Amino acid sequence: MKKLAVFSFLFLLFAFDVQAGGGWPQARRQGYFKLGQNGIQASNIYDASGTVIPITPSTGIFTTSLYGEYGITNRFTAILYLPFFVRSIQNELQYNQSGAVEEGDELNSIGDTDLSFKYGLVVNKPVVVSATLLFGLPFGNNGGGKTGVLQTGDGEFNQMLRIDVSHSFYPRPLYTSAYAGFNNRTNGFSDEWRAGLEVGYTIKQKLTLIAKLSVVQSFFNGSESVPSNGIFSNNTEYVSPEIEVAYSVKPRWGFSFSAGGALAARNILAAPNYGVGVFLKTGN
Repeated sequence: MKKLAVFSFLFLLFAFDVQAGGGWPQARRQGYFKLGQNGIQASNIYDASGTVIPITPSTGIFTTSLYGEYGITNRFTAILYLPFFVRSIQNELQYNQSGAVEEGDELNSIGDTDLSFKYGLVVNKPVVVSATLLFGLPFGNNGGGKTGVLQTGDGEFNQMLRIDVSHSFYPRPLYTSAYAGFNNRTNGFSDEWRAGLEVGYTIKQKLTLIAKLSVVQSFFNGSESVPSNGIFSNNTEYVSPEIEVAYSVKPRWGFSFSAGGALAARNILAAPNYGVGVFLKTGN
């Protein structure tokens, strides 16, 4: 039986009217919070060579999370991503010829948590620049279920330094953002560089349409003993487009829907990932 491989996208909301994410820090004592749910269900995987192959049994991972940004000062923002309930499953497998059934498996646990600190290097300008230091905390389970292969985290403590550059086309309700970052991983995992682009447009101060493109590239400098075909794989790579729609019911709160996938990848599931969320803005 082939071991499962799972990549879980983190869906964050970068709505123009609330300026969450990107190069904009939160203003002092103002915050942005989002309760989200995302999931992926797949029977195929991108293997280590980038070829799509079937996996048996099929697998899925479903994450309920809280994302929050809070402005400590007008330049300094604390950010938390907390996947407080993650369900990883291995589906039941029935053999056609013999009729035998292999029972499924499941693992319910907290997931790996990200704690970040963003500092606005250039603020209150048409083009803003920020630097973010992220700490990936290994709170998830990296080997559970009856089979011992299901995971809600990778078991390694990582640190990522990221630079965001964003531009508002105000008074037009349009923005663009780009980022690049270096992710240092421990416990034998390979380091990564990450980059992305984002464009958002708001219609009548209510509906924001967002398009994103994310890239992850491994340095392949980790230990060969770390598996690349387990859940939360080592040497994961992908080029991933994503679309998101955010609707503000009131000036301070609304909801969002997102969908993403991989155009080219290694060691991740070959299936779409969908997310929904409710967001709230606090402060003045």
